[in-house]
Amino acid sequence: MKFLLYAEQNYAYSILRPMQNAILAEGDEVRWFLAGNEIDKSYLKPNENQINDVKTARKWNPDAVITPGNFIPSFIPGLKVGIFHGFNIAKSTRSDARGHFNIRGCFDLYCTQGPATTLRFQELAKQHGHFKVIETGWPALDPLFSGKPDKQSDKPTLLYCSTFTPELCSAPELFDTLLALSQKSDYRWLVQFHPKMPESIVNQYKALQNENLNFVETDNVVPLLQLADVMLCDTSSMIPMFLVQEKPVVTFKNQSRDMTLPIINITDTRDVEPALKQALTYPADLMSSIKAYANQVHPYTDGQSSQRVLSGIKQEIEHSKQGQLRAKPRNVIRNFKERKKLGYWSLF
Repeated sequence: MKFLLYAEQNYAYSILRPMQNAILAEGDEVRWFLAGNEIDKSYLKPNENQINDVKTARKWNPDAVITPGNFIPSFIPGLKVGIFHGFNIAKSTRSDARGHFNIRGCFDLYCTQGPATTLRFQELAKQHGHFKVIETGWPALDPLFSGKPDKQSDKPTLLYCSTFTPELCSAPELFDTLLALSQKSDYRWLVQFHPKMPESIVNQYKALQNENLNFVETDNVVPLLQLADVMLCDTSSMIPMFLVQEKPVVTFKNQSRDMTLPIINITDTRDVEPALKQALTYPADLMSSIKAYANQVHPYTDGQSSQRVLSGIKQEIEHSKQGQLRAKPRNVIRNFKERKKLGYWSLF
């Protein structure tokens, strides 16, 4: 079979590469389609095969197109598979209809991460009738549970991540705190931001770098998640990615609507260091809550989620030949925008 990996943002590389490994391990063919101007094409490795335009993609005729993004153009052939670019963090600034559960009418199959989201997607599948749902775990986390990098310091390692959404972003308010804490030799700091973080904030934090703090620019956050003992965050979808390792998270002014998040939330910059010290003790009650949460959000720790996705796709391709689903919405406006972005106007 032939599989097309459709990517529009740099984060897609680390999510889709475990899928690429699973596809190649089964002797199937795989190609990358890097769409738009926001993805850095230089991140593609020399041994990774790319299709550069829609005409070539249509001629190659993939059996399935897999993306962690929100859209796949209807004019690219193949079963359209959504595997998500993060976990559902239920931000207060958006409703479910705009967030994780937004059904945009362009997917045939959703591969969900765990029970916490599977049930809702199954309900939506019954409502809409034009897609299937299978629970597989998230391919992006396969490397997280497949060996860990060596610790580079005996000091506690703290990871600071922040969302780019202005009304949720903690980076401006925590800058002075991180500046002060980075002067102490008590901790090793790793700082990583969302690719859409404003350049002015990125440059501000880059200037903080010293022997205790490293600003990391990467398309793969998994090694950072593995290295850190505790994460400091705000309202980012990175929170569940860290919690599924059964490690504590301290949040600053968290604005999630999910009251079950097992986090230590603070609202005063003076409480940052005390909260981090508390988290580093791994309190028993907190760790019990984190374990229960992880079992609902992503119970798969075998590093085989990509294989489950691949098996599910192949099974659905067989079932789709029987015509079990309704036709997807035409999405005329969205597909027009995709044609404009990709420079493809042919009807064939």
